Amino acid sequence: MRRHLLTTTAAMLLALTGSAYAGMDEAKAFLDKEIGDLSSLDRAAQEAEMQWFVDAAKPFAGMEIKVVSETITTHEYESKTLAKAFSDITGIKITHDLIGEGDVVEKLQTQMQSGENVYDAYINDSDLIGTHWRYQQARSLTDFMANEGKDVTNPNLDIDDFIGKSFTTAPDGKLYQLPDQQFANLYWFRYDWFNDPKIQEEFKAKYGYDLGVPVNWSAYEDIAEFFNGREIDGKKVYGHMDYGKKDPSLGWRFTDAWLSMAGNGDKGIPNGKPVDEWGIRVDENSRPVGSCVARGGDTNGPASVYAIQKYLDWLKAYAPAAAQGMTFSESGPVPSQGEIAQQMFTYTAFTADFVKPGLPVVNEDGTPKWRFAPSPHGVYWKDGMKLGYQDAGSWTILKSTPDDRAKAAWLYAQFVTSKTVDVKKSHVGLTFIRQSTLDHQSFTERAPKLGGLVEFYRSPARLQWSPTGTNVPDYPKLAQLWWQAIGDASSGAKTAQEAMDSLCAEQEKVLQRLERAGIQGDIGPKLAEEHDLEFWNAEAVKAGNLAPQLKVENEKEKPMTVNYDELVKSWQTN
Repeated sequence: MRRHLLTTTAAMLLALTGSAYAGMDEAKAFLDKEIGDLSSLDRAAQEAEMQWFVDAAKPFAGMEIKVVSETITTHEYESKTLAKAFSDITGIKITHDLIGEGDVVEKLQTQMQSGENVYDAYINDSDLIGTHWRYQQARSLTDFMANEGKDVTNPNLDIDDFIGKSFTTAPDGKLYQLPDQQFANLYWFRYDWFNDPKIQEEFKAKYGYDLGVPVNWSAYEDIAEFFNGREIDGKKVYGHMDYGKKDPSLGWRFTDAWLSMAGNGDKGIPNGKPVDEWGIRVDENSRPVGSCVARGGDTNGPASVYAIQKYLDWLKAYAPAAAQGMTFSESGPVPSQGEIAQQMFTYTAFTADFVKPGLPVVNEDGTPKWRFAPSPHGVYWKDGMKLGYQDAGSWTILKSTPDDRAKAAWLYAQFVTSKTVDVKKSHVGLTFIRQSTLDHQSFTERAPKLGGLVEFYRSPARLQWSPTGTNVPDYPKLAQLWWQAIGDASSGAKTAQEAMDSLCAEQEKVLQRLERAGIQGDIGPKLAEEHDLEFWNAEAVKAGNLAPQLKVENEKEKPMTVNYDELVKSWQTN
């Protein structure tokens, strides 16, 4: 009987505390086994931060919390390693689900529409910042940290240390999401080939300038033509790589800032204002007023049409024939197979896959034969504009999540982004979110094996790469329109101009529905009157803006290149 009572008592204690063993012993074991010196904090500061988590989590011990993210290496590490460590240390049981990116957005939409608590927190792209701000269904983290979440907000969180803070801040100045991982789209090229004296000599003789990292699209095009069809190391090589299958992945190929690289939109960091890289114009109150040139937008303007036409031309002329039928995931590994000279648009999230020993693009000593560099820009691009895309998967907590569950989930979000953990997590996933991590000595030591990734993230150039901004009022509804419209251009069913005319018209239908519904209140769309391109360009010039620009007569500007090693040196002296 006594044994039965003891067992029952132990079970009750376990239910109340979540884990009979949660606490600093588990934290110290985690630090010993998993973190070590790979932290921006010394051991005493690590233990102090872990002690804060132990204490703050006590009211929630025994709770079972569910969070969700897309499946990438960084989140796999969180799900398999950090979630267990957090549960062991705090007694809060975390289930961190990994699903497709589109499925994450679908679950988020379901919770927003139904009000039912599907997940306690989401890691979803900061591309939804305009959606979260306008619908007001996501908690303002600024308000949460100051009020109901104050007792569970880490005093060492250091929001200013997050390099993507501006991406997750709305026009009202409040933070709605906390970055968890970031990666950029960069130019990728075969450093070994570009530095071959014989190849350099041949290129200079043919084009009259030095082979190097292309600064503009004209140079990229020349380099693609030069390498395409050549035989190097016994293989036929290609001057370019991309993909063209009419598939949802074709959408983010373009919403991920391809148009801004060409020169679409206005100046502005992190996003153009009043016209952004999607070609959507907003008024002085951040109300979307149009997407088509007729309403002052730029989705179907000359810069955008040029962007699509160059994509089509290069895919057909300089990429492997199979690329036209590939999706994003199918095309991703192709450059690592050793037959591609350069690629305008490579996601750095896949860096780890490009440095695996034994690949044709990796030297015997483990250093890469390739490098990352800033992407070249198109003829419509002007200094002061964004130049590329940076993904920022960010923690988002909806108002429909009960306060106690929101607090417990917020503790986990802070744990996996904490200074204690972040350096180690960044070595696993290479998706940097903190300046203190970028500055860590371990990344200085590892940089030679990462092909310029660390140098780029430490450089001032990084600021020109940013996610979708706040002009997009409903990311899920608008993003799905892109792959269908551009898929028609890729398949040849429509010209570039026809595809973009169709896209902007479809975007405006969504804006119009949102305006009629009034669901986003005084920060929702309010469509402008229609005028021609010349009218809107004149208005832009009068206001000191750019978009929509008039068509440039000669879209093949003077090509420019820069020596990669000199470029890196210039970053280090800034």
